[in-house]
Amino acid sequence: MNQKYILVTGASRGIGRSIALKFAREGYHVFLNCRTSLNELEEVQNKILSMPGGSCTITTGDVGDPDQVRRMFQEIHKICPGLDVLVNNAGISHIGLLIDMTDNEWDRLLASNLSSAFYCSREALKDMVSAKSGRILNISSMWGTVGASCEAAYSAVKSGMNGLTKALAKEYAPSHIAVNALACGVIDTEMNHQLSAEERAALAEDIPAGRFADPDEVADLAWQIINSPEYMTGQVIGIDGGYI
Repeated sequence: MNQKYILVTGASRGIGRSIALKFAREGYHVFLNCRTSLNELEEVQNKILSMPGGSCTITTGDVGDPDQVRRMFQEIHKICPGLDVLVNNAGISHIGLLIDMTDNEWDRLLASNLSSAFYCSREALKDMVSAKSGRILNISSMWGTVGASCEAAYSAVKSGMNGLTKALAKEYAPSHIAVNALACGVIDTEMNHQLSAEERAALAEDIPAGRFADPDEVADLAWQIINSPEYMTGQVIGIDGGYI
């Protein structure tokens, strides 16, 4: 059986961590990326290496910086010819009125959440096209579909990710590369831990499923999407407990 390789950006916690662990359990060599949370990323590495046959490599870097992404892929190419799977998960949140958002905050949000997917996809696709095979999964948000008050900028970049997903799917379907996105609802990750207990309870009441999703549920769906027929491409698949 040929070894398969996956890069998961933002793999130190939350959804990225769960996806990295899921694919490691299924026999993939996982390239683990984060920008600053190295201690947490090393914990994920140790967990993978403790698995029977677990295999991974840490590749730190700011995926919102094209030069750092190029350097990361140079490191990846020392281990394998190219990725079988890319999961663009890295991202940050921003809650607040649009008129209060600074230029630097907008630039950072755009780089972290959208430019990162563009830069990583650009590098990964070069090898996937040569191999005539590959899968890209972009971790998006339900707000990229319907928008959210006080999250206008976040909604905008996630909408951009959905557009990128659909366009790349059309562009690379002839090369047998499937590109899809997961539009996540409220997931029980550190990104939502800033909410108070009262805010969390009120938000859960608004979700038809009555609860937040566990990151492992997202990882399980990510696995199913990556292993779906190649013909399923250009889709933005919701996992939001019926919220939208």
